[in-house]
Amino acid sequence: MSVLRRHNVTVSGFGAKAMVFAHGFGCDQNMWRFVAPAFADRYRIVLFDHVGAGGSDLSAYDPEKYSSLDGYAEDVIEICRELKIQGGVFVGHSVSAMIGVLAAKKASDLFDRLVLIGPSPRYIDDGDYVGGFSEGQIHELLDFLDSNHMGWSQAMAPVIMGNPNRPELGEELTNSFCRTDPEIAKRFARATFLSDNRADLAEVQARSLILQCSEDVIAPPCVGEYVHRAIPGSEFVLLDATGHCPNLSAPEETIAAMEAFVQA
Repeated sequence: MSVLRRHNVTVSGFGAKAMVFAHGFGCDQNMWRFVAPAFADRYRIVLFDHVGAGGSDLSAYDPEKYSSLDGYAEDVIEICRELKIQGGVFVGHSVSAMIGVLAAKKASDLFDRLVLIGPSPRYIDDGDYVGGFSEGQIHELLDFLDSNHMGWSQAMAPVIMGNPNRPELGEELTNSFCRTDPEIAKRFARATFLSDNRADLAEVQARSLILQCSEDVIAPPCVGEYVHRAIPGSEFVLLDATGHCPNLSAPEETIAAMEAFVQA
């Protein structure tokens, strides 16, 4: 099976330069439906599903390869090579922000700009570093997911989404989590929440924008500020949006911040 079919890749838009959108944990490319079209008049828009998500080929899932975020970064590189992308823009949400950092580190010619939405290089607190969770909290979260995927999804998705006054958003994320293969979700969660990519940030060569929500239980503002300090020459925008998914809850504000960055 070709890499494009494996990842359910869709290509649209106009322009010589590509903009590649990568979704977060428990999501799929549909999460970009309010943001990606805004750039389709100037960019070749590339959407895809990580293996195990959306319309990807579940049979391509390799537990060893995907035990760390490096396996996902290799997929991004493979997709871009197949589409002959160079000097593109990578837009990564949540864990895919770090997947993009790793892909750009391994293949620096692919992207000249990175848009990192709600990034976290490490979720667990470590000395002076505040990731937002103690080690015990992360293991409790993973144990809950291991024992009850549906219950975890129904409990966690609304908290991750935030915006309790807009329950339809939490419901959409819950449904997305519940559609994910439980075994793959458990492994992806471990690769995500036990990762530590702090040392990779200093090696980012592409111009980078960090978009941080003002209230985010998964990646608190201090984490976004850490990423900003660690990536040389990066830009930081604190959005008025709350929750962890501004691509769904505040697409206009997200688009405006991205526009200012890509046009500069």
